[in-house]
Order: sequence, then structure tokens, then C-alpha cells
Amino acid sequence: MKPMSREELSSLGLINKPPYFYLSSIMNDLINGRESVKLFHSHVYYVRAAIEKRTNLVYPLPMVDRMMRECGWDKK
Repeated sequence: MKPMSREELSSLGLINKPPYFYLSSIMNDLINGRESVKLFHSHVYYVRAAIEKRTNLVYPLPMVDRMMRECGWDKK
């Protein structure tokens, strides 16, 4: 898992796939009746969007979540 531009993700066929994007996998889990689904806090998406705006790189959601927690963020 490494940060990449949207163009790189698209060319590698990783657009809309974990660990960069989770919507389709979450929807599939819900449709298939899975009881537990991993969701990231909305702050993780906002921070990733701000990073992408400044760097033009899309970071994997688990990486952003981990970096935020290492810097002291807590979803409380």
C-alpha cells in the first residue's frame, strides 16, 4: 500500500477497490448479509481529501487512519 495519483490507480485497475476505496466492498458485504462491516470515521475521509488536494496523491484509508491515531487523533 502506497500513495498514488488517481491516474495511477485507474491505470492499474485499483480505482474503487480496497484499500483506496471501500464503497463497493461495503455494499457487497451489506447485500450478502455480513453482520460486521469495517467503516472508517468521516474524519479519515476529510483528512485524506485534504492531503490529496495538496499533494495529488490518494493515500490508502487504513494508512490515513493509522497516521491520524499515531498523531493522537481519537474519534471521541
